[in-house]
Amino acid sequence: MDSILVKGGAELHGEIPIAGAKNACLTLMPATLLTEEPLTLMNAPRLSDIKTMTMLLQSLGAEVQSLQSGRVIAMSSLGPVKTRAEYDIVRKMRASNLVLGPLLAREGHAVVSLPGGCAIGARPMDIHIHALEALGAEIELKDGYLHAKAHGGLKGARVPLRFASVGATENTLMAATLAKGTTVIENAAREPEIVDLAACLSKMGAQIEGAGTSTITIQGVDRLGGATHPVVTDRIELGTYMLAPAICGGEVECIGGRIDLLVSFCEKLDEAGISITETDRGLKVARKNGRINAVDVKTAPFPGFPTDLQAQMMALLCTASGTSHLEETIFENRFMHAPELMRMGANIEVHGGTATVAGVEQLKGAPVMATDLRASVSLILAGLAARGETLVNRVYHLDRGYEHVEEKLGAVGARIERVAGS
Repeated sequence: MDSILVKGGAELHGEIPIAGAKNACLTLMPATLLTEEPLTLMNAPRLSDIKTMTMLLQSLGAEVQSLQSGRVIAMSSLGPVKTRAEYDIVRKMRASNLVLGPLLAREGHAVVSLPGGCAIGARPMDIHIHALEALGAEIELKDGYLHAKAHGGLKGARVPLRFASVGATENTLMAATLAKGTTVIENAAREPEIVDLAACLSKMGAQIEGAGTSTITIQGVDRLGGATHPVVTDRIELGTYMLAPAICGGEVECIGGRIDLLVSFCEKLDEAGISITETDRGLKVARKNGRINAVDVKTAPFPGFPTDLQAQMMALLCTASGTSHLEETIFENRFMHAPELMRMGANIEVHGGTATVAGVEQLKGAPVMATDLRASVSLILAGLAARGETLVNRVYHLDRGYEHVEEKLGAVGARIERVAGS
């Protein structure tokens, strides 16, 4: 199993290209099941999760080709579509559940295994189930599989979500495009990935209003066509690389970055003493002066502070001047990186959903273990600022969400390398 070795103390200078969004691409790919015409995605990220979704779609009968070194994904579901998503593939990734809505909409029935992914809490499927049931589906859980049927097809309805779940919004949005009548999703998620999905579906002929707000209205259509669509910039990769020069010094330009994707995050960086400058090509990031300031962070659905940047922000605040408080409101069990940061000399106390971080002058390198995707990169970031060497073990999580992280950071001066496992 591979590890990442980081030698701390080097300032970063240069530019880092930001990839297309993993979470957007994983949502857009199942949309191919809604049409018999080709769907082509540009600016796709080259990640193991994309390969997993490719395998899942191919197992359902879709044709999926990776072109231009993985930057383009060409898909077609012209032939017969299978309606059973097997455990062996679905267990690898949470986003696999996003085939449920499209399969129900197209075929009127589906059998989908309960999903897997990072161990960061229950992330229950009940919101998805209740939403699809509102559209007329009958769903039963048997032997770890969701057995779903829609006799006579899905029907438009009012769908109030008890929580602004991104995945449930996406599943419902795709299902509703082919439902009979009008669907109104209330308390919908507002993330940029939702807006990107709605834009792609609209190119395919869907009638959607309100994406990016808490109320999305979908007028069902008889069929959808094909489209070519560029995947939106990955705001989580963007935020992660914005933190790199903030943690260890220097100045980095994140190519393709946009403040509107991370308004709350950028506000917290400004409060901490980090300069963010918009350029013609993206965002330029550097410390304003010396040691950064402590800040308090509370995760929230978009446009709030992203839960997927909480671990990385904690790494930054480990060496801040003063005491910071981070409150996690989205997922339980998402402070598993804290004990590993403490191995590096961080002063952190966790009580339930709140972590208190008292900044220290200097972190020290140590062998640490990654527990999930975002924790992996938070430990790498901490290693950039630490004295000595940090060896991050179990980085198979990392490859699910960051393409060639050692190459991107190495290109701006980080002393980082991948160590092949036995």
